[in-house]
Amino acid sequence: MLLEIKNLRARKDNKEILKGINLGIKERETQALLGPNASGKSTLAQVILGNPKYKISQGKILFRGKDITKLFPEKRVKSGIVLAWQNPPAIKGVKLSQLLEEISVFKGSISTFFRFQKIGFQLINREVNVDLSGGERKMSELLQVLALKPKLVIFDEIDSGLDLRKIKEVAELIKKELLAKNISVLLITHSGEILKFLRPQITNVIVDGKIICKEKNYKKVLKTIKKYGYEKCKKCQRANR
Repeated sequence: MLLEIKNLRARKDNKEILKGINLGIKERETQALLGPNASGKSTLAQVILGNPKYKISQGKILFRGKDITKLFPEKRVKSGIVLAWQNPPAIKGVKLSQLLEEISVFKGSISTFFRFQKIGFQLINREVNVDLSGGERKMSELLQVLALKPKLVIFDEIDSGLDLRKIKEVAELIKKELLAKNISVLLITHSGEILKFLRPQITNVIVDGKIICKEKNYKKVLKTIKKYGYEKCKKCQRANR
């Protein structure tokens, strides 16, 4: 198992948000995590990456068999876990190419990294997330992810605010640069639109801080949510198995 989360409980400002999460992601596997707003999706991503604002009260996080529950965020990134932010910050005065050279494990060879990505060339000479469209910000995040040569990538609402054409464009890059290279991916999403292009092996549904359903057929999950909302998922017979 690449990532294994065992009975994880976490809180912020004395409010418990994650209430016993169990999740396992294998190498070369793509999984999705769907849920309504304020269900704990983004909190789980932050806790996996070690954001100190969230306090773990119970449970463990294992990565490649090693307990990383108490590791600092930078050590988790170096171990191969990367998070693509839902709302990445703007950094004035810093070009994307400069940031990529600083964080990249491919020192001195950033230009070769994007030789097939026309949008990458358009972005690398611009300031990081300054005056970029929603789609360009998502692409900027993707380029930063690729520069880190990850083993597991967590995408937090990467399809949020994008039209169908942009979602497809982002999905194609994920398939080409991550899935085709056997990199594991966790897709966190509210709408689930991007799943139609990436077809995860397992789709998880989180409601009120608990993963209440796991399903291999992502189409079934999307159909249920579209028709009944997330309330229907609470009745899934496979909840918490």
